[in-house]
Amino acid sequence: MPEKENKKHKVIFLPSGRRGEVDAGINLKEASVALGVDIEGVCGEKATCGKCKVRIEEGFFEKYHIDSKKSNLSPLTEAEKKFVTSHEAKEGYRLACQAWLQGDVMVFVPEESRVKKQVVRKAAREIPWLVPNPAVKKYYVELKKATLEDTLGDFERMHAELTKQYGLKDLNLDYQVLLTEQEVVREGDWKVTVSVWMDKEIILIEPGRVEKSYGIAIDIGTTTVAAYLCEMTSGEVVATESMMNPQVIYGEDVMSRITYNMTHKDGAEIMCREIVKGLNEVCGRAASQAGIKRRDIVDMTAVGNTCMHHLLMALDTKYIGMAPFPPARHRSVDIKTRDLGLKIAPGAYVHILPIEAGFVGADNVGVLLAERPYEQDSMELVIDIGTNGELILGNRDKLISSSCATGPAFEGAEIRFGCRAAPGAIEKIKIDPKTKEAQFKVIGREEWNTECEDSLGANGICGSAIIDVVPQLFLAGIINHTGRFNKDLDTPRARVTEQGPEFVVAWANETSIGQDIVACQEDVRNIQLAKGAMYSGAKLMMRHLGIEKVDKVILAGAFGSFIDKESAAVLGMFPDCDLENVYSVGNAAGDGARVALLDVDKRKEADEIARQVEYIELTVETDFDKVFSKAMWLPHMKDEFPHLKHLLPEKASK
Repeated sequence: MPEKENKKHKVIFLPSGRRGEVDAGINLKEASVALGVDIEGVCGEKATCGKCKVRIEEGFFEKYHIDSKKSNLSPLTEAEKKFVTSHEAKEGYRLACQAWLQGDVMVFVPEESRVKKQVVRKAAREIPWLVPNPAVKKYYVELKKATLEDTLGDFERMHAELTKQYGLKDLNLDYQVLLTEQEVVREGDWKVTVSVWMDKEIILIEPGRVEKSYGIAIDIGTTTVAAYLCEMTSGEVVATESMMNPQVIYGEDVMSRITYNMTHKDGAEIMCREIVKGLNEVCGRAASQAGIKRRDIVDMTAVGNTCMHHLLMALDTKYIGMAPFPPARHRSVDIKTRDLGLKIAPGAYVHILPIEAGFVGADNVGVLLAERPYEQDSMELVIDIGTNGELILGNRDKLISSSCATGPAFEGAEIRFGCRAAPGAIEKIKIDPKTKEAQFKVIGREEWNTECEDSLGANGICGSAIIDVVPQLFLAGIINHTGRFNKDLDTPRARVTEQGPEFVVAWANETSIGQDIVACQEDVRNIQLAKGAMYSGAKLMMRHLGIEKVDKVILAGAFGSFIDKESAAVLGMFPDCDLENVYSVGNAAGDGARVALLDVDKRKEADEIARQVEYIELTVETDFDKVFSKAMWLPHMKDEFPHLKHLLPEKASK
């Protein structure tokens, strides 16, 4: 990497037209961040995903007064040659993360390299058993006015009335609330509503009688953030908001962000500022949607994996990235929101749920609260699918958990035409076993490609279709149970290029990117690696509990809600189970955050359960490699799948 210089260079990004002068020596990906241009890139600038491909325009452009040259960038690297062909290199294509500035350039960002607005599907579901008992409660009091004969302080006057009417003793008063207390009391003509946290501290005083109380539950995912604004006396979800996690510019997977923290001074603080800025944005949007002010939100709960948990608090993540992966803190924590820069009620707290282990975080505890496997007799396997797959197995007798590095393949990274779940992304794929013809649906359109005359404008393959494509290729006989492409297939969709065998999912005239969208041999392998990690985790956990089968498989996470369970079963993401007992529960981590928001007793329960769950470190199992290699097959090398017998070739079902 070239040394950064003090001089500046002009950079113009097309088609957005964003332009400006940036420091010499930074790469084009860094320049895009500085100028507010959204370029894909999910590997944290490691040149392993190839998603940030751009084209350098050559020549003098009078309109922009810029003399753009390919030679104004550092030479093509060996890492780039994996993604940029020699022909593309002649045309000026580069990976933005590998092209360091040495002069002025005009950069064209192709359609497939632009970040689309991701469709974040994290709707709240009903929790019928939940009875609201929030940590923050509102109390209405009418105070005697101060007189020359009665000069008792406003706080003492209020405290006495709260003790008399509601039995609230030994209350503290938040300093920020103290600053405005006198004005508020008089604005309400000595009638006020007091918000009290944990029956310990007054965190808000409002003039007059205020009946409704608002809190917000936050699920900070590696890729997406979801917020659920609730009216806490009724438990009603009054607004739901979501956004891409703004930290994705520092890498889309956990290890990329840990690496960024370790290699950049103040890395944790930088990423903390990004997520806090994002949370303030979603809180503001949720409040606006509900017709309230952001300062009316008096409580917050938050969940996230261990890395997200640490970065929310600006904690150094380097130690959870190195064996033995100890977190800074296991137990839950309450922090004043203003200490983190969160802009809700100035006196409010954020309750961050506990974590289980280095790579099994507060989001997994949220899943436990929402699904309550610790209260069940049936043997349940809960899989939270993401860049870091987290698994829970057990029942009321014993629970164990583990984490498996599935990698970002299920979310589109490391897949040649993988993309985010955004409009135009292929979300469903079917392949006819006889004709080998492919059908697909894209986000934003109801019909299949074979049902419409116009092009669906596909621009890539998102997670749910990535789960579809390998099982469909397998069931259609295009790949075998080892994942290898079969030879001599009588279809133009199956072909061999200089990059290896591939199958055309969508022809160029059906896309918006002007080229065929394919699934290639490397894609299949990356998906096998991800699913193999997940299956191995489940298998080793079953061995620890001494069981041969599971009664239920619960797919948690917003991503899990849109997976075809039949495709997931054929792929071999989990051991054999009756498909009637395989179901999705949506964003269970977010539901758990909501449970903790609305029932203060569940916070104590979360701390207790998090310590009772036994964490299994899969990588130290002596035969992990053998278990994993068998799990790479479709759906498995040796395990039987009687519940899939009607779908699988005879050889694969045994």
